[in-house]
Amino acid sequence: MLTESSPLLAAEQQQKQQQDQLPWLLHSDIGESSTTASALSWLWPWSAADSRTDDANERALLAQGGVTVVGLSTEESDIDSEAVFAEALDVDIDAHGNYIHTIAIRNNGRGNATAKSEVRAPRRSLVLTHGYFAGVGFFFRNYHGLSQVDGWDIYAIDWLGMGRSSRPTYKGVRDEGDERRAEHAEDFFVESLEAWRQRMGIDKMVLCGHSFGGYMVGVYALKYPQHVEKLVLLSPIGVPEAPRDLENMIWQGYEPVHRKLHPKEGEYRMASNNEAPVYDGKPSWQRLLLFRTSVYMWDRNYSPQWVVRLCGPLGRRLVSWYIGRFSLLTDEQRRGMAAYAHQHAQLAESSASSLGDFLRPGGFARKPLVNRVPDVTMPTVFFYGSHDWVGHAGGEEIIKRIDGRVSTRIYHIPNASHNFHIDNPVVFNRYMIDEMTRADD
Repeated sequence: MLTESSPLLAAEQQQKQQQDQLPWLLHSDIGESSTTASALSWLWPWSAADSRTDDANERALLAQGGVTVVGLSTEESDIDSEAVFAEALDVDIDAHGNYIHTIAIRNNGRGNATAKSEVRAPRRSLVLTHGYFAGVGFFFRNYHGLSQVDGWDIYAIDWLGMGRSSRPTYKGVRDEGDERRAEHAEDFFVESLEAWRQRMGIDKMVLCGHSFGGYMVGVYALKYPQHVEKLVLLSPIGVPEAPRDLENMIWQGYEPVHRKLHPKEGEYRMASNNEAPVYDGKPSWQRLLLFRTSVYMWDRNYSPQWVVRLCGPLGRRLVSWYIGRFSLLTDEQRRGMAAYAHQHAQLAESSASSLGDFLRPGGFARKPLVNRVPDVTMPTVFFYGSHDWVGHAGGEEIIKRIDGRVSTRIYHIPNASHNFHIDNPVVFNRYMIDEMTRADD
């Protein structure tokens, strides 16, 4: 018999409380069960971090971009006229303890302090959302410049279950088919963003998302167009349709790559939806093993963060290797980003395990945006890096299908990769400010 003091009963009550959250909150079918999480915490204590306990890495990274995080009670006399100040907020979105971690730069970076006699004029809102394995800190090179535009408040959020936002248990519906599986995952992010917007009292916003975030804000704009003044998609994933028979090709050891006009002998090139697969040679058994293991784990919602935690102390090296790709940053900036990203990877598994629910193996969406975003009713803008692994053809196809119904533009950031807002912030910020101040949309 279970008594009120029984540890098992307490654990069951805690699990039930997690499962009684908003209907759109999902619960993990693999990820980390309470038993697994406890074992990881005992074996590797660094795997049990709490998103609210330590903001030092975030503050340090933002400081490298000229942003200082201050409290709500900061007085105007305490503020340096040359500094940009941000508030770090955990915005509650339901009655079950879930919150969206937010960086808010208001009043042109002068914090929450204004003269008592001042009547605050209406201001417009730019909302930045990060990509996968990222967070609000990944915009550290953009806040200072964007916050200087008069009449604008700048917000950045950590998606629910990512960054320093709360980590509700996530569970997909893998057995209910591609369309339902994708919609279930999309609702998790879209509805939590809408709850955040309501709590912040923002009526309309310029909504900007990078990569994974670009996909999700695109879906949000389709569902809540009345709250999106302009849609800005920064190299969004999930735009094009997948090549025919994609998963079988990957299972056989052939990964999709950018099409080449004259592929070399023995080289596979991506076939379009109307072409037969084109490849030569036979993959090695090592490649087959790697690809099939990856497909298996992808489809069952294992995340890169899970791998980082599994590796224990070696996980820090994995994250440092990943951040090492940002070759245009200083060593200090890379160290700051690595510490920031590693801290997040240690937190409890949540929505990072959603990737396989809306993306098929190979990174193609189960419900491609190219067939959906052309229905948008607001100005829509695309950004891509000059050597971006996400091809710009998807954005161009969407613009073609929109066919002039709304204003559209596409920008290419020179000397930059997929994370062009980090690689080349000067050009990116200039183009973004152009979009914030345009009068012809």
